[in-house]
Amino acid sequence: MSADSLARPLLLLLGWASVGLGIIGIIMPLFPTTPFLLVAIWAFSKSSPELAQRIREHRVAGPFIRDWQDDGVIPNRAKALALTMMASMLAYLHFGADLAPWIEWLVAAILLAAGIYIVSRPGRRP
Repeated sequence: MSADSLARPLLLLLGWASVGLGIIGIIMPLFPTTPFLLVAIWAFSKSSPELAQRIREHRVAGPFIRDWQDDGVIPNRAKALALTMMASMLAYLHFGADLAPWIEWLVAAILLAAGIYIVSRPGRRP
C-alpha cells in the first residue's frame, strides 16, 4: 500500500472529523466553528474537491469561509468576539488559576501575537 493510497482516506477522515467538530461548534458556545471548517476544506481539497466546494457554497458558513480563503477577511464582530474571549481567558488564568508566572507570561505572549494577527486582517472584502 503506497503513501498516496493511504493519504486520501486519512484526509477524508480528517475532513469529516473537522466537519463534525465544526457542527459541535455551532451548538456549543465558546467552541469554534470556522477554524474546523477551514481544516475540513483543506483536507477535502486534497482528497475530495467536491466536498470542499460544498462547504464553500454552504448558505450559512460559505460566505465566511470564502471571505477568509479569498481575501483573508475576518469580520469585525468575529474579531471583537475573539479578542474578548482571549482577554477573558487570560484574566481567568491570572485571577482564577494557580499557575507559575512564566506560564501566564507565555500564554499572554501567544494571545498577544494572535490578537495582533487578528486585528491586522481586513474586516470586510475590498
